[in-house]
Amino acid sequence: MSTSSSTSSNSKAVIAIHGGAGTILRSAMNSAQEKAYHDALSEILNAGQAILAAGGSALDAVAKAVSMLEDCPLFNAGKGAVYTHAGTHELDAAIMDGATLGAGAVANVAHVRNPILAARAVMEHSEHILLVGAGAEEFVAQHGAELVEPEYFHTEARHAQWLRARKQEGMLLLDHDAASQAATEIAPIDPDNKFGTVGAVALDLHGNLAAATSTGGITNKRVGRVGDSPLIGAGCYANNRSAAISATGTGEAFMRTVAAYDISARMEYAGQSLQDAAQHVVMDLLPRYQGRGGLIAIDAEGNMALPFNTEGMYRGYARVGAPVVTAIYK
Repeated sequence: MSTSSSTSSNSKAVIAIHGGAGTILRSAMNSAQEKAYHDALSEILNAGQAILAAGGSALDAVAKAVSMLEDCPLFNAGKGAVYTHAGTHELDAAIMDGATLGAGAVANVAHVRNPILAARAVMEHSEHILLVGAGAEEFVAQHGAELVEPEYFHTEARHAQWLRARKQEGMLLLDHDAASQAATEIAPIDPDNKFGTVGAVALDLHGNLAAATSTGGITNKRVGRVGDSPLIGAGCYANNRSAAISATGTGEAFMRTVAAYDISARMEYAGQSLQDAAQHVVMDLLPRYQGRGGLIAIDAEGNMALPFNTEGMYRGYARVGAPVVTAIYK
């Protein structure tokens, strides 16, 4: 699959997912690791595709896909999330309904098993859009979110990654870069320096769009840091008039450029195609601000764009009635 492609077929209904971007090198990945990622992406896409094929909503499809990504320790969201500088976990997520512009998000939650379902609870049961910390946890628990002890998020690989990061004082380690020797020892299932957000976008049979994004953040991040993932318009956006977008990469750059919304605005106000708008944001705009990463996007006609300016991005898509497609490298 190309790194940035527009695609259409007989059925417009489609779901796309990503599991993070970064320096993902073939030389650092053995066949078993590749298969693990392709299998995980395929399983998640099949689940989302089944929802769409049955006439389910785009919102249901992206919520299901991202909750499964959160439950998979290969990715930095939910189980297997990275550690903060203090050795804790702080999770962020957002979801948006393109039909209504309804949105919900949580940030800095430490006990919520599936932050994306918590974000949906905020959207559906609150007059607010973004809740953080203990207040968010208390609210979503009242509306069915499953709370867990912080130990649930632990994996040995993430803990080892954090210990290495602590030795490099002052360094923030993003989530899918396998550039260092330390990374390649265990990479790319758990490399240092990776952009480790996960996300999903979908268009359903009713013509509605939705987007969802979730992350554990940056390894060794300062306690209380929030990136682009739970910010509507930065790392997550959906509007039936334009597109659904989920981003992964250097969060601060996506925040400065309001990257997800910028794609929508270019389409709605300047008449750009999804392909042209996404290409400009990822390849031209973000690099001006040291922004590395990528995004997945689907427009109201079922066209897709999956551009990234890094060496790789875990990604895939599944159109209703067509085979699942997954990819890792350029």
